[in-house]
Amino acid sequence: MLLLPVLLGVAASTPSPWQLVVAVEALAAYLASATYQTWSRSRRPPAYRAPLVVYGTVAVVVGAALLVAFPALLLAGVVVVPLGIVVIRGAQPGTRRDLANSLAQLAQALALVPVTAYVSGDFDPRTVLAYTLVAAGYQVGTVLVVRSVLRERGNDAFAALSAGFHVVLVVLAAIALPPPYAVIAVGLAVRAVALPIVQRRLAGGPHPLRPIHVGIVEMVASLAVVIVSFTVPA
Repeated sequence: MLLLPVLLGVAASTPSPWQLVVAVEALAAYLASATYQTWSRSRRPPAYRAPLVVYGTVAVVVGAALLVAFPALLLAGVVVVPLGIVVIRGAQPGTRRDLANSLAQLAQALALVPVTAYVSGDFDPRTVLAYTLVAAGYQVGTVLVVRSVLRERGNDAFAALSAGFHVVLVVLAAIALPPPYAVIAVGLAVRAVALPIVQRRLAGGPHPLRPIHVGIVEMVASLAVVIVSFTVPA
């Protein structure tokens, strides 16, 4: 979820060493957040204190360096901070990690596209918006697809929602983006329709569809999106 927005931010601008700093900040902040959420739900909280301090310290120090160099990045806090509160509240014991929580994490990650582009010094608003929307379309679709075969498996209505979203994505890509993006959107739509079907057919058999299989499919899909984004300007 983090690497793709950073890479699309690079694709929307020009490479810069500061983009590596943004990647480090994103990773440290993610690890701090994930560790805190696990700590919050765990029965053995002391085990998570040390890594939480390490990740949190790195995130604060690197984040401070970025703000000193690029004060305008404070604007990203308008998106990141309120959504962070949603994510943290969703990590409380007894709270189900619902779709809203997943989408909040996704929206936080999408802020990395404009941030990564901005620190390069080559920031074209139209281009950055286009790549942010590409990232949003892919990642929202990924959330829906993954949930349709894991947390919502067997839920025909949710699988239909996922497939319908991808059909809309194909139409929008065909209208607003160069043809290779529409081809990618068609491929993503096929995987959105096929995975729930495969999951149902393999359920109860000796080789059911497992999270690792879904992860491999998404790795291939994200790689295709990144390749097209770097080779065909949006």
